Amino acid sequence: MEGGSPLVPSSDRELSPITGWTRDHWENMADRLLDGLLPYASPKFAQYRLPGRASHSGEWSDGLEGFARSFLLAAFRVAGSEGQVGPVLIERYASGLAAGTDPRHPEHWPPITDRGQPMVEAASIAVALHESRAWLWDHLDERVREQVVGWLSDFVGAVVNDSNWRLFQVIVEEFLASVGGPYRRAEIDAGLARLDDWYRGGGWYTDGDGRKFDYYNAWALHLYPVLWARIAGERADPWAVARHRSRLREFLGVHQHFFGADGAPVHQGRSLTYRYAAVTALWAGALADATPLPPGRTRRLASGALKHFTERGVPDERGLLTLGWYRPFLPVAQGYSGPASPYWASKAFLGLLLPVDHPVWTAPEEPAPLDTADVTRALPAPGWLLHATAADGIVRLVNHGTDRLPPPPAEAEDSPHYAKFAYSSATAPGTPPGPDNHIALLGADGPSRRGRIRPLYVAGRTAASRQAPGGCRITTASAVHGPWEVRVHRVEAPAGTVVREGGWAIASDSASPREESGPGWALARRADGLATALVALLEPAGVTPSVDRARGRNAFGEHSATPLLTLPHPGGTLFLATLVVLTADPAVHGDPHALRTGTRATPTGDGGFGIRFPDGTRTVLAPLP
Repeated sequence: MEGGSPLVPSSDRELSPITGWTRDHWENMADRLLDGLLPYASPKFAQYRLPGRASHSGEWSDGLEGFARSFLLAAFRVAGSEGQVGPVLIERYASGLAAGTDPRHPEHWPPITDRGQPMVEAASIAVALHESRAWLWDHLDERVREQVVGWLSDFVGAVVNDSNWRLFQVIVEEFLASVGGPYRRAEIDAGLARLDDWYRGGGWYTDGDGRKFDYYNAWALHLYPVLWARIAGERADPWAVARHRSRLREFLGVHQHFFGADGAPVHQGRSLTYRYAAVTALWAGALADATPLPPGRTRRLASGALKHFTERGVPDERGLLTLGWYRPFLPVAQGYSGPASPYWASKAFLGLLLPVDHPVWTAPEEPAPLDTADVTRALPAPGWLLHATAADGIVRLVNHGTDRLPPPPAEAEDSPHYAKFAYSSATAPGTPPGPDNHIALLGADGPSRRGRIRPLYVAGRTAASRQAPGGCRITTASAVHGPWEVRVHRVEAPAGTVVREGGWAIASDSASPREESGPGWALARRADGLATALVALLEPAGVTPSVDRARGRNAFGEHSATPLLTLPHPGGTLFLATLVVLTADPAVHGDPHALRTGTRATPTGDGGFGIRFPDGTRTVLAPLP
């Protein structure tokens, strides 16, 4: 075994030849996170008031959030050790339950009200109570159990946001049913039926109406049906349980590809401050016997993500999870996020519920597909193309279908975590929104936004979509191979309109990425070799290359850089084809001129394009509708 540190156990390269991490590392991290919260606990442990920006729900609710989300972690730790973790941890949360649910106590929790944040936290408390039942709930005073039931009962008949929040009601009311409390079976059934409404195939749910695809599939929409079945037991409809497990199994066949070889999840969607909670579905599949993955691969992927963040300073020197990705970075958070919100990462420790002799803990680690070969997957439901390369371990996600906008005719502002053309495991979008992975028409009021994404197709290695900025129209098709993406844009706009396309934003804390440019191409390169290039292929007139630099706008580092191409629109229809590259493989980005001369986008005469990638591989983009 390799030597560890005072904070991390020694590595075991025999059991875990890829990450070196074992169950000991997971238990150690759980204890470290729980211990880090103690200085911020109220006297009776009902509230954890962490330092940092308050959420829009206020400090009172944020304090409950600190209790509930850490209680989830504590419950997994207690149950996973069969109560052997020690009485202090159990007593701490028993004390918090007694004080928090006593409306006369100064540390009492805010009530559950229509669409209120305590609904979210009530679900975590219900799950934690169920999973630790033998060591906590069964030993609570009858008075405290009545208080807990009384507090949770406000969920019955309450109005819930029409999103993953419907499952919070399912969980809480099913727990109430399990302890003889009030509940409405019709509300439980309605929440599960709503989940069915949102299923789009291929293992994917949208988080409410619209095209809202993200990690809520991993840490909510697939997770809560598994937890509901555990709480409901024989009360659960076996057909619903089987349906949920089948969908989870299909989802995991794809989800395994969303982690870079270094363990980093693809940086897309909201609530990214939950970080390694992205692995939750992996454990849920093992817990529910609903996974296509061998147990050694499940642990390799999950441990890879936990190790990735640990090696990059998560948690911080105080033992706290902060609002950010690696370092604190508020633009990655939403208004509903408070100082304790990152502790939804507790869900990542679901695997501790699996016994120590379960194969996910005892089988040798097995490589993920990306560890040995390139991966390409077409994902029609969310409108994505995934392409990943073994040479540098990077996963890239091309977006032609997910915008998280409400259904028409309602409108909302774009989010940089949904509106970009691509996301990856090695980069983050500029926040506030920058020019990266975006084509814009530049006007007096600034660059156009992508707005509603209208998916056209996703098939094989190609995908296409349309946007309609400011009365104009841009239709874009992508073809992917290895580390490369070729984008062909058909831009319909007035003459003189300035068109700007951006490549990937790469970022670093140590120094600003180096920039290079030449005729029809621009490149940014980080000191460690990560590089991004944007190369014009059709050579329209007036192309100007440049590199946009920014500070304090990227979750991956203080200094960021994005290659750009800008050109005037001649009027009518303009075709702009570009090669978009993100790679850490020097064999790929070493010669930008060779990238340009070795890549082709040739009109086929029927509105399509023949594509030749730099390595000679060819494909065809179908005619743009």
